[in-house]
Amino acid sequence: MKNINKLYKAVLFSAIMFSGSSAFAQETLKEEDFFKIMKVATPEGIILEVGGLVNLPNGDLGISTRRGDVFIVENPTSSRPYFKKFASGLHEILGLAYKDGAFYCAQRGELTKLVDTNIDGKADVYETIYSWPLSGHYHEYSFGPKIAPDGSFFVTGNVAFGSEEWWRGESRVPWRGWAMRITADGKMEPWATGMRSPAGLGFLNNELFYTDNQGDWMGSGALWKIEKGDFMGHPAGLAWSGMPNSPLKLTAEQFNSKIDPRKVKNDKGRYIKPENVVNENFKTLFDMKKEFPELRLPAVWLPYGILGISSSEPITIPKGHFGPFEGQTLVGDQGMSILSRVFLEKVNGEFQGASFMFRSGFRSGVMRMSWARDSSLFIGETNRGWGSAGEANEGLQRLVWNNKTPFEMKAVRAMPDGFEIEFTLPVDPKSAEDLASYTVESYIYKYHPVYGSPPVNSQNLTIKGVKLSADGLKARIIVDNLRRYYIHTLKLDGIRERGNFYSLVHPTAYYTLNNIPEGAKLSMTEVSTKNSAIVITQAPPVTAGVKKTTVIAPAKQGAQVLAQVEKVPTYNDVKGMLASYTCLSCHNPDRKIVGPAFKDIAKRKYSPEKILQLIHNPQPENWPEYPTPMPPMPQVKKEDGLKIAAYINSLR
Repeated sequence: MKNINKLYKAVLFSAIMFSGSSAFAQETLKEEDFFKIMKVATPEGIILEVGGLVNLPNGDLGISTRRGDVFIVENPTSSRPYFKKFASGLHEILGLAYKDGAFYCAQRGELTKLVDTNIDGKADVYETIYSWPLSGHYHEYSFGPKIAPDGSFFVTGNVAFGSEEWWRGESRVPWRGWAMRITADGKMEPWATGMRSPAGLGFLNNELFYTDNQGDWMGSGALWKIEKGDFMGHPAGLAWSGMPNSPLKLTAEQFNSKIDPRKVKNDKGRYIKPENVVNENFKTLFDMKKEFPELRLPAVWLPYGILGISSSEPITIPKGHFGPFEGQTLVGDQGMSILSRVFLEKVNGEFQGASFMFRSGFRSGVMRMSWARDSSLFIGETNRGWGSAGEANEGLQRLVWNNKTPFEMKAVRAMPDGFEIEFTLPVDPKSAEDLASYTVESYIYKYHPVYGSPPVNSQNLTIKGVKLSADGLKARIIVDNLRRYYIHTLKLDGIRERGNFYSLVHPTAYYTLNNIPEGAKLSMTEVSTKNSAIVITQAPPVTAGVKKTTVIAPAKQGAQVLAQVEKVPTYNDVKGMLASYTCLSCHNPDRKIVGPAFKDIAKRKYSPEKILQLIHNPQPENWPEYPTPMPPMPQVKKEDGLKIAAYINSLR
């Protein structure tokens, strides 16, 4: 036991020496220490299932709701905002704009202008600017409008789903799955298609972007740049590419000739739902870009279950707002009740960039955003029928920055031989010049008719060197085997801030590498190649006479440890695993969020092997009350899946 105590002290001393001053550092600050979520007081009886937000020139706030109402809120940032109903009786308004003294909103089937001509505070003119067909399917949501620099309006339309093939997106009537440009005098121009659930339209620096949700043909949510005639990837809207005014001539027949839509029937003549195939020769979006030049690749992926499951509105952070992040983009997510941050750059004329977690913990699903006069951000929320991590069915909140700078990755830029990481505060040189502080992995998603995709072609990349700028604000890393069109996950768990030795608030970035820039590469003579992880693994044995640390207690205690391992795992035993596989983005032990609670799954009395099978290939028809199907997750290792299953079944 004496030797064991010596060993313990030696290991503890080594840990302190390796971590530098981190043993004495203050606790790392969190999101809420910089960006506070504040509830906007709402009068009793008003249910704000927010579908649209817009700030008015006088500082008032306009709100549209899924229940068909439009409100104007006076003094919206005060402790006692005043709500007045401006319009009602409209059909699920999922967007709101303001122009020349009038509101414009996208109902399910039309772009509507709302005007108060007698100045009594209520709309007395409801004018149809343009209407589009509806089949009556519940999923035919319409989003927008967003006002273009030339004063025209853009709206987008959701696809419906099949009757028998309930899993397959369909465009039953013209312009479902399309973006449309509509002029103020009611002329409509189809603009682009290939959209599935385009809930987030936005002009970023006067250029049109949109977000889409994971689903069939959509491996994960993402942010796309839109140009006229683009095809974003979902084939449903191709049903109307033969129309005379279509800017896109790619047909559904041409699409199906190059990739299998998997419309297969069983021996009873019923369609078979396509499931993920683990070992297959799959195609990716960039594979199909070679076949279809019209195909537009995402500017930035928003990895599923990490930065979103139901991506919503993108919005630019204006100058003077939110400190070091001005000019960047925030993207809402309805399902996860979060905001992501996106840094965009152009390489070879094409947008790409990095996505980061920004703020979590909103009370409902984040749908819409609008900047207040005091530089805070209004957040409009809803989850009825859609599910969200935030438990409330609706919400209007405000995100307020306290003018303190968080320690974050401000930007990640592509380099010819790796990445340049810019920080908001100077970094500690010892940690930043250590290769052990960084890891980089790349992966991509399948392009197939299955709901979502697991990460595929995953590869851990070698970091060969790092060069730190003199001011400590930039670190350039040399990375082997960069892969064009792949998502590159950069984890900076070892980086510390110079002043307080804080860790990064969010130590992970997800960079979509559409192009590798040309230019000068770093020489190995000008970079640090120190790697403390290698030094540790090569350290000599600790104390002579002390055997391997596998036996540090009497045999009786060892038997108890073995028995403990064989016990049913607890939540704490599997929590890290559930987080790394993104299970916690949709599931909770005790309550339903986007998916069922673990305790409700336990009531089904599945065997551990069955749970593992359902993790790899889910059957959403087993849970018809949940509108968001679970994607296939074959990346979950068998031993991990069985351990998760054992925990779930312990909740019966």
